[in-house]
Amino acid sequence: MAAAAAGPGPGSGPGDSPEGPEAEAPERRRKAHGMLKLYYGLSEGEAAGRPSGSDPLDPTDLNGAHFDPEVYLDKLRRECPLAQLMDSETDMVRQIRALDSDMQTLVYENYNKFISATDTIRKMKNDFRKMEDEMDRLATNMAVITDFSARISATLQDRHERITKLAGVHALLRKLQFLFELPSRLTKCVELGAYGQAVRYQGRARAVLQQYQHLPSFRAIQDDCQVITARLAQQLRQRFREGGSGAPEQAECVELLLALGEPAEELCEEFLAHARGRLEAELRSLEAELGPSPPAPDVLEFTDRGGSGFVGGLCQVASAYQELFAAQGPAGAEKLAAFARELGGRYFALVERRLAQEQGGGDNSLLVRALDRFHRRLRAPGALLAAAGLAEAATEIVERVARERLGHHLQGLRSAFLGCLTDVRQALAAPRLAGKEGPGLAELLANVASSILSHIKASLAAVHLFTAKEVSFSNKPYFRGEFCSQGVREGLIVGFIRSMCQTAQSFCDSPGEKGGATPPALLLLLSRLCLDYETATISYILTLTDEQFLVQDQSPVTPVSTLCAEARETARRLLTHYVKVQGLVISQMLRKSVETRDWLSTLEPRNVRAVMKRVVEDTTAIDVQVGLLYEEGVRKAQSSDSSKRTFSVYSSSRQQGRYAPSYTPSAPMDTNLLSNIQKLFSERIDVFSPVEFNKVSVLTGIIKISLKTLLECVRLRTFGRFGLQQVQVDCHFLQLYLWRFVADEELVHLLLDEVVASAALRCPDPVPMEPSVVEVICERG
Repeated sequence: MAAAAAGPGPGSGPGDSPEGPEAEAPERRRKAHGMLKLYYGLSEGEAAGRPSGSDPLDPTDLNGAHFDPEVYLDKLRRECPLAQLMDSETDMVRQIRALDSDMQTLVYENYNKFISATDTIRKMKNDFRKMEDEMDRLATNMAVITDFSARISATLQDRHERITKLAGVHALLRKLQFLFELPSRLTKCVELGAYGQAVRYQGRARAVLQQYQHLPSFRAIQDDCQVITARLAQQLRQRFREGGSGAPEQAECVELLLALGEPAEELCEEFLAHARGRLEAELRSLEAELGPSPPAPDVLEFTDRGGSGFVGGLCQVASAYQELFAAQGPAGAEKLAAFARELGGRYFALVERRLAQEQGGGDNSLLVRALDRFHRRLRAPGALLAAAGLAEAATEIVERVARERLGHHLQGLRSAFLGCLTDVRQALAAPRLAGKEGPGLAELLANVASSILSHIKASLAAVHLFTAKEVSFSNKPYFRGEFCSQGVREGLIVGFIRSMCQTAQSFCDSPGEKGGATPPALLLLLSRLCLDYETATISYILTLTDEQFLVQDQSPVTPVSTLCAEARETARRLLTHYVKVQGLVISQMLRKSVETRDWLSTLEPRNVRAVMKRVVEDTTAIDVQVGLLYEEGVRKAQSSDSSKRTFSVYSSSRQQGRYAPSYTPSAPMDTNLLSNIQKLFSERIDVFSPVEFNKVSVLTGIIKISLKTLLECVRLRTFGRFGLQQVQVDCHFLQLYLWRFVADEELVHLLLDEVVASAALRCPDPVPMEPSVVEVICERG
């Protein structure tokens, strides 16, 4: 083995002649290499590093079976230079050493395994030798034991047979003794009240007495026992009919009577009649607690009393009935089910009456605990009396109470919303003390939004108790599906949001109805509230609801986008109504100022009328009010002379070129014709255009309504020279201040132009005031 493991020296090369042991070295290496190939599952070509398709007969293949050293050396000398020959020698020496090392490792590993296997076999031989000796001793001992057992059995066989016969005779004598002592035993048991023991004695002896009743002695014993048994049955019936004992004692009496052979049908009727009396007493006690005079106990205590008294008694009756009268079959089961259905219905009616008294509170914790105990208590009778449907009826009561609580919480949310609106009305109507400012609209809006949201969260937390894991009825299909989707999400949350929108829209009724007395600030606040709901609050509330109530119902629900669209439409209607109301207030001031003045005999204007100053003040106040809740909005680019423009009779650039040179009192038709032509080519102003959710759009709508009213009032009046000049001064004053509130200042210019032009058309002597004088009057205020 050492010789096989030894390799050639470092000086050996491919050119050395194979002599002696060195001549066998290549052959041994090839064999070792072949063994390695077989071990790793390689073909000869793959092991040599060449493709599997190379020629196996190549004499120059070092690893091939037909390798010829001389041919290989001749090939190297012819084809390779000296440097390559030296590299080949070095590579070959390295491979030889690697193969020798692999061979040594292989031999060492196999040697260790062989030594280990030899030691194991040696130990197994020693162990088996000891085990064989012990098995031989065991077999010898078992043979001795078997021999002794056989001899003992043969010796005791006769005695065993005699003992068996004597034991049989002794048992028979004991039975006979029991039979002869039976009448006295039964009498003693009856006297002591041990009725159960007496019935057991009678049951043990009945079959023997029946079998041997033809014998006079046994016949006499049977007659005595029948007399005693009749007296026993009479006492048991008397005890059962008295009804003073509880349900277990009465069930025991019925069981003993059945064992004595009494008719089961009659006992069944009597058993249910006595049970009815006890359960009706429990129901009367519960009904007395609901009377008007004594205060009713809390709902948890009431359900506990009903569960422990009536439901517990019903369970005992049902269990005893099924054990005693199982032989009655389906007819007996139906009789018990009808009995339980009748009394259970009366009990459920009392429970519903008590639960109805709990509908006023906002906390559901006590109510849910009571319903949980009520439902748990009815599991046992529901399982015993499946045909009576008690468990299903209890579940229906719980579901009905849950629906009523949802309706109660919805009404509570509506009341809370109306209460918030009442608080806002009072805050808006409260007088402002000197040095003290009341809450602003932004603060009122925040208070209303936070109050509503807190009430919604409180309602969700209250109804979430119905779906808590520790509640026994939370795993019912209704509470896992319909209650969450249709009850809480649709009925409570979506229903309240829609109710809130409807309540807000009710303030948009025509004047003279509810909306006529609504403060404009309340309309503005509700509009902003609905817009906030559309942008964020609705999505937040519904997401919160879906997270708390994992909806497993596949019924359709209202999408968030639909609710948001409804809230946005409500906000738009409220804001539009706000614009109309505020525009109506200013319009009424302007109408009264125009209709109550004598424009023909008025004096030459020296200042701006007070109503115009009031219009500007109110518009400024509205601008501040709207700015508290809405953003500024987008305005068109303003000209640099917006505040410097002065109205003449024909202040419009288009009108100045056409009217001024040709207007004389003798040519009114020409002036009217030119005015009508001007209107045809002017841009049409939509007074009641849609209002956007920004301050500029709101103020633009109010100013359009106000100036349009002023225009229509002017068209119905006749003006003198100074009346026309007063209108000119008033319009210039309005133009100085109103242009900054609207989206397009040209809108104000056009409307005021029409007002002055209409006044000029309604004036017999239209002499306008000089623009410089108008400016001086307006600057003086």
